[in-house]
Amino acid sequence: MTSDDRKQAYSPTMEHPSLSVQLYTLREAVQEDLGGTLARLSRIGFEQVEPYGFPDLEGLGESLTSAGLVAPTGHAHYLGEDDTELHRVFASAKALNIGLAIDPYVVAERWVSEADIRETAEQLNAAAAVAAEYGVEVGYHNHAHELETQIDGRTAFEFFADLLNPEVRLEVDTYWVTVGGHDPIEILARLGDRVAAIHVKDGPATKETKDQVAVGQGSLPVRDILAAAPQALRVIELDDSRGDRFAAVADSYAWLVNEGLV
Repeated sequence: MTSDDRKQAYSPTMEHPSLSVQLYTLREAVQEDLGGTLARLSRIGFEQVEPYGFPDLEGLGESLTSAGLVAPTGHAHYLGEDDTELHRVFASAKALNIGLAIDPYVVAERWVSEADIRETAEQLNAAAAVAAEYGVEVGYHNHAHELETQIDGRTAFEFFADLLNPEVRLEVDTYWVTVGGHDPIEILARLGDRVAAIHVKDGPATKETKDQVAVGQGSLPVRDILAAAPQALRVIELDDSRGDRFAAVADSYAWLVNEGLV
């Protein structure tokens, strides 16, 4: 079944403003044909996408416009960078109408000691001040390792969240929270409205990324996860898969829409 075939399972005229897709899922297609990839996502029914490495994704703005898509959130590495790089990243975000620029990864070694976590929080708070000059917000996206360390009886991720200025947001990857040994429903409840977006994934919650499957085809309690963060943008993502990831994205979209979850 092709992606176009899957589109017939739901109304293509429905609007789902809370649903997006992380383009890293389709990274090979993005690198080969960015415009064609975005057009294909639009045909599936998406109206929003989440680009990765957006300051360096050549032709992104024009391709988004051509496909009729917007990017309310985007990933870029900027923590620990100098002011010149911060200004470059947030100027790019402004030009692309990306309202929330999310740093997607700080190495695991930086989540072990309280001092390192405090320094990362300070860097993100400082980045927020620069981003504000461009009308952009900043955020951070977790993997498993931020949940595997405990600081003062809490996960390092929650300890980190408490150090952030109120305007700094979080994107919670609910799959990696589970892999990190915690219940994403409980984590989302504790973080509350600081969570601006969540990554919606499914599978057996192993560290093997190829085990990930289309949303609705795995074992994660997706309904309850989404209910725990009603205000958050839902971003479909697969880090990898044993099957066709474009098909998995289309199947994820169809399942979420058909189940009335977006």
